[in-house]
Amino acid sequence: MTAAQRKTSSKPKRRHARRRTGQKAEAPDASQNPSAKGPPRFGRWFYGTIGLLLVAAAAGGVWWYASDDSSAGQYVSDLTLDQIPFDGRRAFGYLEALCAIGPRPSGSPGMAKQQEYLIKHFEALGAKVERQEFYVPHPRERRRVKMTNLIVRWHPESKERLLFAAHYDTLPFPMLDPKNPRGTFVGANDNAGGVAILMELGNRIPDMQLDYGVDFVFFDGEEYIFSPYDKYFWGSEYFARQYRDGRRDYRYRAAVLLDMVSDKDLQLYYERNSVWWRDSRWISEDIWSTAARLQVREFIPRKKHEVRDDHLALHNIAGIPACDLIDFDYPPWHTQADVPANCSALSMAKVGWVLQEWMKALRFPPQAR
Repeated sequence: MTAAQRKTSSKPKRRHARRRTGQKAEAPDASQNPSAKGPPRFGRWFYGTIGLLLVAAAAGGVWWYASDDSSAGQYVSDLTLDQIPFDGRRAFGYLEALCAIGPRPSGSPGMAKQQEYLIKHFEALGAKVERQEFYVPHPRERRRVKMTNLIVRWHPESKERLLFAAHYDTLPFPMLDPKNPRGTFVGANDNAGGVAILMELGNRIPDMQLDYGVDFVFFDGEEYIFSPYDKYFWGSEYFARQYRDGRRDYRYRAAVLLDMVSDKDLQLYYERNSVWWRDSRWISEDIWSTAARLQVREFIPRKKHEVRDDHLALHNIAGIPACDLIDFDYPPWHTQADVPANCSALSMAKVGWVLQEWMKALRFPPQAR
């Protein structure tokens, strides 16, 4: 199956616990709907789907559902790296450096090295970096695991703020790998790419004339799981509760989550929750309109996947209008093949440029709360 053919088809709607479809994933109040906060329980049909997927993958292919989208070719921009005023090559270098650390699951030596690398990078740019530490139970062992969200702030005196988010932990093992589901997982697209784009965006923020503050948050524990039954989203839920319950003199007017945005065959559709929430829809519409103005055709203003991701906690718990920027059509997802070779400096440049230009023109609407 060619890359173009992959983009004209769609995955089964569930592969394991992180991604969920259905009305409950869109619950406007997660505190009243536990299934919107943690992974769902699965019946036999789910494990049958996983089994069929892995059998097909082991036989040399990947199983997909058919899609009615037969026009994938029109969603490729003619832009080159040299035409885009966002350094995709440097961003890709950050991605490679993160992956060179090796696996970076929560509580691991690799995670500690990554934290040192990111703190050094952002402090050198003049940002204030805060470690938000907390503990969670290990899914399999009778011990606690220390987790750390990294919060990076520019213009901390500003009361109106924009939040960018990305998870920076890697899955402990590539559980969907057809050959070795206990092998090595470096998480290039999931999610070193999102982190690396924010690193490059951070290089540019000191020179941007903004009338609002900007924070980056790197979530720990997004997928610290060893089976589909384990809990996801530890870091984003902790961050959201601290924001909701804490005393503060600022507010986030919008949040943008970057997850799986660096693959070579980039296509970014509206994520369904992000445009279903009435207080959040404007974020997606503004970003995709910016992409259209820049002729970045990989931003496709149509709904496709509904995804359980960290933006649910930001919206449902913290009450922040939120948008999930994600290309979920990525065959190496949660396999050993999620490596830099399957990512693209050009894709990263396109995403970073769109966000950079969107920030420059951003005006928070009165109805955002």
